[in-house]
Amino acid sequence: MVLLDGIASRRIDTSRLAVNVLERAGDPPGGTPVVFIHGNLSSSLFWQEAMLALPAGYRVLAPDLRGFGDTDPLPVDATRGLRDFSDDLAATLEALGLDAAHLVGWSMGGGVAMQYALDHPVLSLTLQAPVSPYGFGGTGGPEGRRLSEDDAGCGAGGVNPDFVARLAAGDRSEEAATSPLAVYRAAYVHAGFRSVHEEIWLESMLSSRTGPDHYPGDSAATDAWPGFAAGGRGIANAMAPGYFNTSGLVELARKPDILWIRGDSDAIVSDASAFDINYLGQLGAVPGWPGEQTAPAQPMLAQTRAVLDKYRANGGRSREVVLANCGHSPHLEYPEQFLAALTEHIGGV
Repeated sequence: MVLLDGIASRRIDTSRLAVNVLERAGDPPGGTPVVFIHGNLSSSLFWQEAMLALPAGYRVLAPDLRGFGDTDPLPVDATRGLRDFSDDLAATLEALGLDAAHLVGWSMGGGVAMQYALDHPVLSLTLQAPVSPYGFGGTGGPEGRRLSEDDAGCGAGGVNPDFVARLAAGDRSEEAATSPLAVYRAAYVHAGFRSVHEEIWLESMLSSRTGPDHYPGDSAATDAWPGFAAGGRGIANAMAPGYFNTSGLVELARKPDILWIRGDSDAIVSDASAFDINYLGQLGAVPGWPGEQTAPAQPMLAQTRAVLDKYRANGGRSREVVLANCGHSPHLEYPEQFLAALTEHIGGV
């Protein structure tokens, strides 16, 4: 594990599992807690620059989710949605003696943060390029209607097996489009972006556990196009709409302020996502697409916006910040703009 100067790591025993947590050196134990939650195929290492950049006075933390980094690789029960992760986070904050925190969730981590907020009090939510409140794939329209009872086209069956094999083998090359480094450059950040810490981000990706209990999970057969549906194990299935839905945020009695920050060139979370099987079918990249009526592309951004519109209509406060020429990782690509939006949102120490 490569840590930047000013970041420390320790494993914490909780009531559920041992969790690896990054902390910023010198933060006051009683400082207002800010907890960064990483996404799929990453770890807490991705947050180090953002952690160091926050003003003094906060207590800044970033845990590794189960199956990533140095946290225990317990299996992921996909039928619980992202609750395995959010329950682990609750146990971690309890072990640290923290009642509530500002949560900053990226991609899948945004889904973890939303699920946590449904179950526990939070000071605020920052959702960076978050998974739709209706999950990943298998829904249509801004209202997030579920397209099939078995979530056809969702989950582990849509993951490229060569990418998984390269991930498991610790491939550090860029010899193929399915090499983890090539995927990072093509999907995590905008075209041409380079970081001096790219090797750390690659190490973070390669810490992901693979297999049916982790990434991508298992897969189920279906008679519907494209021939696979969400299984019951592993990470890719945990975001299938039959298991994951956080649109209930709009009904919370106490609504934390929400910042939604994203890039306008995100290849992963988009209304035209390169990782949505239905959108790929529409493009002809997956043969046999049955058409718009049966398998429309998921309007991920429209779904998040519709939920946040209703959130405001029900008395909550939210704000959307869109960064130009930015991919899936605003905190890496435009750290100054990300920091400015975050610090304004969490409102001082």
